[in-house]
Amino acid sequence: MFDKDYILDQANIRCQGTLVSTLGIEFIDVGEYFLEAKMEVTPNHHQPAGVLHGGATAALAETVGSSAAAIFSKKENHILRGVELSINHVRGISEGFVYAKAIPIHMGRTMQLWKISIKDEKKKNISFAKLTTLTIDK
Repeated sequence: MFDKDYILDQANIRCQGTLVSTLGIEFIDVGEYFLEAKMEVTPNHHQPAGVLHGGATAALAETVGSSAAAIFSKKENHILRGVELSINHVRGISEGFVYAKAIPIHMGRTMQLWKISIKDEKKKNISFAKLTTLTIDK
């Protein structure tokens, strides 16, 4: 049984006291093959030029991608790690919310590949990321 509210609650609780909560990232939606999170863009997320820092965007992308991989992994007693993140920034933003949605490209037994799209409140593209995760036994 797929319990959307339970999955989102557990994902948000798991991130308390980490960089995820420091950045204000919140998981907001999950489906059979996706996970979505949001982050409010404030001056604390800016680079010196006054727009969203690419590192904050990368942290959002890796957070939603790695969390999705952990949620959708069917393997018990495992450790999941992000091993490569590639991100392209296409537009700057200085305020409002950004939304990151992770969708699997490949769900192998040990390696997973995720596409993460980051958009603003008007659904305009901000960044695109690709995350490779590795699942290993504990």
